[in-house]
Amino acid sequence: MEELALHILELLENALVAGAHHILITMVEDEERDQVTIEVQDDGRGMGPEALQKVLDPFYTTRATRKVGLGLPLLQATAAQCEGNVTLESRTGQGTRVSATMKLSHPDLPPLGDMGATIATALSREEPVELVYYHRREHKEFKFSSTWLQFHLGEVPLNCGPVLDWVQRYINKGLAELYGGEGK
Repeated sequence: MEELALHILELLENALVAGAHHILITMVEDEERDQVTIEVQDDGRGMGPEALQKVLDPFYTTRATRKVGLGLPLLQATAAQCEGNVTLESRTGQGTRVSATMKLSHPDLPPLGDMGATIATALSREEPVELVYYHRREHKEFKFSSTWLQFHLGEVPLNCGPVLDWVQRYINKGLAELYGGEGK
């Protein structure tokens, strides 16, 4: 995948298909350690030990709509290409945590991409989800919480077009400030 946001979108889709109601996305860029860490944690159905062993196989999927599951294998390939790795933790009925680390200065590290669109896409579903996105870059940080937004919107649903447009712009503006206006 050409952007890290697309890997994250695939992880969000997996979490939502697994029935997650709470999702935490954490991204930490540590220049001192020359490492970027992406973590997606959810409270979905989770996986048992047998499925957890198979989930990195591109020809394994639990979805009935397709015969391959490329999301995690592609993330694993990107991480390996950037001198990193992917770790998975999951328990049936308790959710899943996927963590990917990559060398921040690696020339093949994909750009972040459109995280605003990624978060807006996850919120566009009919089923409500509480989603928190936290991004730290050295001593600066950005946080978005769908619960905070819903509190301020009152009865207006998060999945209506104008709200999703605002979410996308808000997140991308916050990240531009995080990067000092240079974008990523």
